[in-house]
Amino acid sequence: MEGIYQHFRAEEHAFIDGALEWIVQVEDQYTPRLTDFLDPRQRLILESVVGGYENIEVKFWGGVNQAERRRALIYPDYYEPSEADFQITLFDIRYPVKFTTLTHQKILGTVMSLGMKRDIFGDILTEKEEWQFFVMAEMKDYVSLQLDKIGKVNIMLEEIALDQALPVHTDWQYEGTTISSLRLDLVVATAHNISRQKAKQLVQGKLVKVNWKTVENPDFECEENDIISARGYGRVKLGEINGHTKKDKIRIEIGYLR
Repeated sequence: MEGIYQHFRAEEHAFIDGALEWIVQVEDQYTPRLTDFLDPRQRLILESVVGGYENIEVKFWGGVNQAERRRALIYPDYYEPSEADFQITLFDIRYPVKFTTLTHQKILGTVMSLGMKRDIFGDILTEKEEWQFFVMAEMKDYVSLQLDKIGKVNIMLEEIALDQALPVHTDWQYEGTTISSLRLDLVVATAHNISRQKAKQLVQGKLVKVNWKTVENPDFECEENDIISARGYGRVKLGEINGHTKKDKIRIEIGYLR
């Protein structure tokens, strides 16, 4: 399996090491191994690693089919997994709607300030003034005790059935453009129609993530299917890279969530 490393970036090798340990554990103990919530890039890597083993399978579930963040169940091929194996709880956030406004950033910021890892939480869902989030069932009691405020606002968490989850919106719409290089600062500038200097400041200010990981180097080389988020500007997806123009510009597609 050593050859798997060459297909991924150096900063992703530690995750590959962890994935290999999980698989060995499943092989040795003949029992499934459930992970924390993984982002789409981590799932892609894990799927690639598991693909190198004949008798090991992996399945993902995040509480709903369209979830961005999902837990992985790695299991021997004779095992038949069910949704219950993924141990996911859905909380509805009760708060004084008339007196405050919640945001994804406020909710996530509060959670992180309490010392809870992002990996124990799945998607944060919203529709109009309603907010929900998924969490590892093993941590639901702890989260219920710790999370009684978001910012300065008192809240209550109500556990509800997974089939009451709000809809997940993940519809990418692509626009074609050209770019002189795939440097991160240039991709951010092009995607959001801002100056390259402004994009560079965002990157160096630790305000840009590629595949859910903060990247501080403006020279970072982007690749097809990278998810790039810049705080205050939203998220884009680098689609197909379609060769060069006569002036040696790179033809790319940039996806926007609509």
